[in-house]
Amino acid sequence: MESSWKGIPATLVVLAGLAASGSSYQIIEGPKNATVLEGSEARFNCTVSPGWRLIMWALNDMVVLSVTPTEPIITNNRFTSASYQEGSNSISEMIIHDVQLRDTGRIKCSLQNSDRDASAFLSVQVMGELLIPRGNLVVTEDKPCNVTCHALGWIPLPDISWEIGVPVSHSSYYSGLEPDDLQSAVSILTFTPQGNGTLTCLANMKGLNAHKSVTVNLTVVEPSWGSIDKAGTALPTWAIALLTVSLSLLFILIIVLIIIFCCCCVSSRQGKKESSYQSEIRKSASVKTNKESLETNVKSGSENNAYSPDEPRMAKLASLARESSESSVREQQGNRQPYQGPDHRSLGPAGRPQVSFIMTSPKTVRNATLV
Repeated sequence: MESSWKGIPATLVVLAGLAASGSSYQIIEGPKNATVLEGSEARFNCTVSPGWRLIMWALNDMVVLSVTPTEPIITNNRFTSASYQEGSNSISEMIIHDVQLRDTGRIKCSLQNSDRDASAFLSVQVMGELLIPRGNLVVTEDKPCNVTCHALGWIPLPDISWEIGVPVSHSSYYSGLEPDDLQSAVSILTFTPQGNGTLTCLANMKGLNAHKSVTVNLTVVEPSWGSIDKAGTALPTWAIALLTVSLSLLFILIIVLIIIFCCCCVSSRQGKKESSYQSEIRKSASVKTNKESLETNVKSGSENNAYSPDEPRMAKLASLARESSESSVREQQGNRQPYQGPDHRSLGPAGRPQVSFIMTSPKTVRNATLV
């Protein structure tokens, strides 16, 4: 019993010694910020003074690795460690394998029985795809054309540039965000080719010595009327704008000509209708005037009541005239005497004058006496 009570002070002395020795070590240099590509390795170092018993590594405040002076305590195979000596100090290195985008965050190194720690920040970048949609191109010599390069799925978006391996008379490019996808970038190269060669699109990571490139072959053909580029190269912007304006003006001109033609046709038809209508008016006015003049003449005179248009009466008068003429002829033949000279003429019986009628076709005569 007494021996057990005597052992307690000894244990307390050992614990106090460990506490005292533990309180004497410290972190001399902590980890540094790092930027790595997704899928690669990230390494962080923590330098501590002699006497340490346990080093803990945490990612976003979660302990992922513990290291003792003899061996590490691994709980996840993606997080391993390595140890180095630098004089009397110890260096603990944490290695993150196959870094993922979700690993982005705060890395902390801390010591057991110490309120001191050191931290750094891990940045993970993603290298996406880089492509030229049309691949190898066939273009026309001295004809401006465009080539487009797309960077898809990059975090952050890269800087895009071009390497032109063909003789050109002019070249320029513009880089920016995709209109329909703000997480992607696009670069458009405009150039006037004069020979065969290659075009290379380069995408450089920001903050890293890493890049990706894509190369296409360019074949230049001589210009010919009516020829169509096999690769279907696009027209320059100014040509498209000029073509659009020309087609619009032509369409407007056709509409104006159609409207003018329709107006002329309508006007011609109205003129013909009006001319016919005026002619009819003139004719009816002339007929009306003649009719009124005739009526005026008739009203201003007195009609001969002795006039009779009856044909029997005319026939009777003609018969009487023929009989009278025949009787006169007979009398002249019966009383004819010998010639007695030019100064002696004899008259017929009773000294009556001769009456003769020369009849022509009977005519109807209507007499009117004007007042």
